[in-house]
Amino acid sequence: MPLRSTARTSLVDLVIEQMERLIAEGEWEVGEKIPAEPVLVETLDVGRNTVREAVRALVHTGMLEPRQGDGTYVRASSDFGAAVQRRLRRAAGLEAYEVRASLERDAARYAALRRTGEDLAALRSALAERDRAWSNSDVGAFIDADVHFHRTVAAAAHNSVLAELYEHFSDALRGTLQAVIGRPLPDSVRHQFDAHTAIVDAIEARDPDAAERAALEHLTEAMDALRVARPEDGGGDPAADAPQHMT
Repeated sequence: MPLRSTARTSLVDLVIEQMERLIAEGEWEVGEKIPAEPVLVETLDVGRNTVREAVRALVHTGMLEPRQGDGTYVRASSDFGAAVQRRLRRAAGLEAYEVRASLERDAARYAALRRTGEDLAALRSALAERDRAWSNSDVGAFIDADVHFHRTVAAAAHNSVLAELYEHFSDALRGTLQAVIGRPLPDSVRHQFDAHTAIVDAIEARDPDAAERAALEHLTEAMDALRVARPEDGGGDPAADAPQHMT
């Protein structure tokens, strides 16, 4: 009996590891529905109970999310990312932005010191993608492009821990980004094209002080917007203010 129990536990653990790897490597992306149970059973060549236990374990960590009558979706790319999301759901928008400011300040500084030619090309491309999304008045695409831009800055810092931390943090910040874009503010504040261009220019010039300053200046505008909107709660509920379209 002990041997049988150990083997069963190990099999579940192996399935969990495989599923975690699929999520971490982007085979199953955040927001995507995972294959149905019969498909997993056939693909992994294990029993239904094993698959169900593995899925339950990943739901418990927060990496997966079951949706009644629809299926199971990827919620975070790691258990650490899920923990970050759980914590940020209890934070005011302003608190989240203050932490984001610290991460982006360091990312911009290190990127200016360490960026390669390939990094710079990726940054220019991400900046152009962000501008196109704004011009097309597509709020979803704009938020995706904005997140992608800042992840590209973090990647250019060539610090794997910082890049991974920012990736998980930015996944959880999408609601707050929507809140800032949805405020009745000048387009210069919501779009911040000049501020983002300044970040890339400073990174290209290998000027860490200017890169750090540009990153902080652009986030300060957003934090000021959150303070003015709801000074009594530090930024309010991002989801309540999410826009349906851009103006």
